[in-house]
Amino acid sequence: MPKLSLYNRDGEQIDEVEVQAGLFEAPIKQGSLHQTAVSQAARRRLGTASSKDRSEVRGGGSKPWAQKGTGRSRHGSTRSPIWVGGGATFGPQPRDFGTKVPRKMRRAALKSALTGKVKDGKLIVVDNFAIDAPQTKKIADLLDKLKVSGGALIVCEQPDNNIIKASRNLPKVRTILARQLNVLDILSYNYLVMSKAALEQVEEVFGG
Repeated sequence: MPKLSLYNRDGEQIDEVEVQAGLFEAPIKQGSLHQTAVSQAARRRLGTASSKDRSEVRGGGSKPWAQKGTGRSRHGSTRSPIWVGGGATFGPQPRDFGTKVPRKMRRAALKSALTGKVKDGKLIVVDNFAIDAPQTKKIADLLDKLKVSGGALIVCEQPDNNIIKASRNLPKVRTILARQLNVLDILSYNYLVMSKAALEQVEEVFGG
């Protein structure tokens, strides 16, 4: 079984932890990674853009002028799309941009993303990084001691308000629960920093 270095809060290696080869030494499948990441990004789009067609625009109940005898074009409503203030033709409507990805492909993509972080040396396991107060400086110092730069995704085994509040003021740093780990977030951040307990939970939820 592969092993990962285990660090303490001072950035010193204190031990090694064995991890599942199927999760952290998996074949990297670029196609699955790309398709899953694109699907997740699409699902995060709000899709709330909306416009009114001629039946939804207010007004235009009466015919603007007689059908014949005026010398002008025939018109039935001032809310026609060719009139100023009229309805939109084929305008945007609320929609879901998400696409479906098979479960096996999602699992393969997650394993590929985790394996990629391990191969790049950008998956850091800490014995415990809990802090006693929601102070940004404490998280910044911890990341600095671990030599983390260019952004980090912090993975916790359970919600910790101190860590969440302390890290949200740092640019390019996000906190996520182990059971919510996903491909898009892993690829979006330079480093993946997780506690030992979070690592065990990731193996329990996504391993096998």
